[in-house]
Amino acid sequence: MFTGIVEELGAVRALDGARLIVGCPLVATDSPIGASVAVNGTCLTVVERTHETLAFDLSSETLDRTTFGSVHAGSSVNLERPVTLAARLGGHLVQGHVDGVGEIARIDPDQAGGATLAVRIPGELEPLVVEKGSIAIDGVSLTVAALDGPEVQIALIPHTLAATTLGALAPGARVNLEADVLAKYVEKLLAR
Repeated sequence: MFTGIVEELGAVRALDGARLIVGCPLVATDSPIGASVAVNGTCLTVVERTHETLAFDLSSETLDRTTFGSVHAGSSVNLERPVTLAARLGGHLVQGHVDGVGEIARIDPDQAGGATLAVRIPGELEPLVVEKGSIAIDGVSLTVAALDGPEVQIALIPHTLAATTLGALAPGARVNLEADVLAKYVEKLLAR
């Protein structure tokens, strides 16, 4: 379980077949083999570790459901270690289970140094996203500012733009999406 508060921007060192290697001196300090780490919002298992890198094996399911097929050496990724029971929950409950891939429609900078991010989401996620509710975009816990059909608008502050990969996105970029886990359970219960 994660909170969607990014701890470190990692640098992809390699994506060799299904083995992803990420430079991450902070997160690598206490992420032993077998540990879970959220990488761009996807819960991955550490399979190899050095003092400044972590390696993860990507399943075909992970490659099919996420944006990892487009990462390459030099790409930045958002990293978060799992939450502990003693930690503050600064974001929202994030499982690291990607529900779908969205596409950046536009980024409108504001005068305060922030921006409004507009993301087109897949139709099956529309019922799970509500105005002022939570969504994780590439693992970042965010609040939905507005909805316009399949487009979700997010208000980003300068800190979020600087501390996550969201500041480097451009229209057309694909992002991993995770709807609020509570919305998924409510939808399932109401379907009965």
